[in-house]
Amino acid sequence: MKVYNTLTKQKEEFIPLEEGKVKMYVCGPTVYNLIHIGNARPMIVFDTVRRYMEYKGYEVNYVSNFTDVDDKIIAKANEEGVSADEISTRYIAECKKDMADMNVKPATTHPLATQEIDGMIAMISTLEEKGYAYHVNGTVYFRTRKFDEYGKLSHKNLDDLRSGNRSLKVTGEEQKEDPLDFVLWKPKKEGEPSWPSPWGDGRPGWHIECSVMSKKYLGEEIDIHAGGEDLVFPHHENEIAQSECCNGKIFARYWLHNAFLNIDNKKMSKSLGNFFTVRDIAAKYDLQVLRLFMLSAHYRSPLNFSDVLMESAKSSLERICTAVDSLKDILAGTTVENMTEDEKKSQNEVDAFVAKYQEAMEDDFNTADAISVIFELVKYANTNTNADSSKEFVQKLLDTIVNLSDILGLIVNKKTENLDEEVESLIEARQMARKNRDFAKADEIRDTLLAMGIELKDTREGVKWKRI
Repeated sequence: MKVYNTLTKQKEEFIPLEEGKVKMYVCGPTVYNLIHIGNARPMIVFDTVRRYMEYKGYEVNYVSNFTDVDDKIIAKANEEGVSADEISTRYIAECKKDMADMNVKPATTHPLATQEIDGMIAMISTLEEKGYAYHVNGTVYFRTRKFDEYGKLSHKNLDDLRSGNRSLKVTGEEQKEDPLDFVLWKPKKEGEPSWPSPWGDGRPGWHIECSVMSKKYLGEEIDIHAGGEDLVFPHHENEIAQSECCNGKIFARYWLHNAFLNIDNKKMSKSLGNFFTVRDIAAKYDLQVLRLFMLSAHYRSPLNFSDVLMESAKSSLERICTAVDSLKDILAGTTVENMTEDEKKSQNEVDAFVAKYQEAMEDDFNTADAISVIFELVKYANTNTNADSSKEFVQKLLDTIVNLSDILGLIVNKKTENLDEEVESLIEARQMARKNRDFAKADEIRDTLLAMGIELKDTREGVKWKRI
């Protein structure tokens, strides 16, 4: 399995630290509002990476945090006149709901920054003892220049950052020894949450939080650290500096970063009026459509969001679901149990599709190509099965499509749903109208059902329905 490592800027063979196990940390959201579709991309992408690892037999310890203490959370709390804890608790619950609706599996552990303060104080104290940190008037800074490898992830040079690219500097006060030193601990301000520490009451800097949570739940060395490409510098760069200086070990072996999501070829922003939360999208589409859309491009490629592309994703998902429903109908109707000789030969073609799918996923998780394979398999199933097909062969095709989709987190095998009595009676009335050749009445009932969110389709096997 090859993965692209941001650290080395090349694809590398994935070799875990411990055979059969993967330690994976993914930076989670800062919880001060509903998550937006930019947040959704890394959630979906790295959930899919995890799912594929598990499909390959790895035991994945997947840790993704919630940043529940931050300037934005405090600002939101002050705006509403409530505590920061109330804001973070509310939006963690909302985030978990959206993640479930996108079929993102819960992490092995979802640590909260505010519950790991003791560990942060301990790590900062160790860095201070080793000479990598210093405190001034209640603020603790990290000595960036003391870590010789600083910049190895973002491939930035410290001297260039200082002289030429002032916009990239970590903002700081005059009390810093060096403008590029970053904050590990900040002193308490009026109206803000704070915790006691050796440097006075205050709260942690953002970067130290992930280093500590990763260490506690995964250990000093991990296999994969992932997140959006906007986190490469300074967040992930600073995590490496803190962790490696504190622990004396390589922090993460592989660094994976997804590219940005644009809206109609523009950067998403509230000022442009093109800012969408996941909840906004859920009002128009099943979030399985959003998931398929997110996986329709390689995770390292910029992805452009538009209504046209979402409609295309919706049609694509329906195509897979329709093929699955068709196979289930054939399965229910056929009386042939075992594969014919021709079907046994066709098994090899089905297995070839699976191998092609795995080849795509093992080339740095190329979900776009993997989805293409599923569509090839759908086309194959549609043209190579009918009422005379055997249950054994149809079941193999059905299981293969469902399983390959499931690895991508796509739910294509919808559970049979019971209709309420009113809907069932309307469908029966329409069938009676058609039998009596009262097509105007039949069309009227179809329109009524459509208004209720029930779409009918007349097939050779009888009337089919689905919710829309």
